[in-house]
Amino acid sequence: MINPKTLIEAFDIKKLVMDDIDRFLSEDLGTVGDITSDALFTNEVASACIWAKQRCVVAGLMEAKAVFTRTGAETTSLVLDGDFVEENTVVMNINGPIRSILKGERLALNFLGRMSGIATETKKLVEQCRGVNPKVQIAATRKTTPGFRKYEKKAVVLGGGEPHRHGLYDAVLIKDNHLRGVSSVKEAVQRIKRKINNKIIEVEVENEHDALVVAQMAVDVIMLDNFDAKSGLRVTEKIRKINPDILIEVSGGITPDNILLYASFADRISLGYLTHSIQNKDFSLELK
Repeated sequence: MINPKTLIEAFDIKKLVMDDIDRFLSEDLGTVGDITSDALFTNEVASACIWAKQRCVVAGLMEAKAVFTRTGAETTSLVLDGDFVEENTVVMNINGPIRSILKGERLALNFLGRMSGIATETKKLVEQCRGVNPKVQIAATRKTTPGFRKYEKKAVVLGGGEPHRHGLYDAVLIKDNHLRGVSSVKEAVQRIKRKINNKIIEVEVENEHDALVVAQMAVDVIMLDNFDAKSGLRVTEKIRKINPDILIEVSGGITPDNILLYASFADRISLGYLTHSIQNKDFSLELK
């Protein structure tokens, strides 16, 4: 799985892939630019600030800075990505041509709103679950917005969660549809082991029988998919008697309302909810 520290380091502003920023800006600017601002202003300069209108874990400041760098404005961040702020906290100051500030306004706020919403909810669930089990990990999935996955997974990390695998290339995850194309879960694992020896191997199981078969095959992770909490606990105890080193992940049907039932026994809880159902946090930009 992706190392969270590596993921954050990869988002150093000097390394940030500006092609993303250009592509996102083009949605607003098209081929002719900001026709309203261009008609109203020439070279006027101004200062502005971005403030959080809700309590939240801030995420997306680095991306907002990259946006304004691209449009030609300078920024000063007043807090750090990952910091918790109260309502009405100013998080960034911006200086430069008015047209440069207005070109980047909406994209920068979209980054902040979306990423901060994910980071805030992740932090809430991490704190709740670790009150039950200090070692449990809260992980994202690949249920992300197309083209925006790395930013959503980064937001999960800033909230204290784990990004899980980024795509189909960086870890093996044998799922239900894979198993429909082979004779058994045992055969699937054997095929994988014959061809892949340098990747984490995780197997998704939907019943106790397959879970116990896989537990004897020295895989790295067993995912209990759509188990109720009582059944999940029972199967987890049996797996650990066979191989205590296997990481137990639970997923499927887990929500903020029932997550604590799983936190007591799971090593990792993965939720698509973190990236597909989160409400954005509200940020605003004002010219001074």
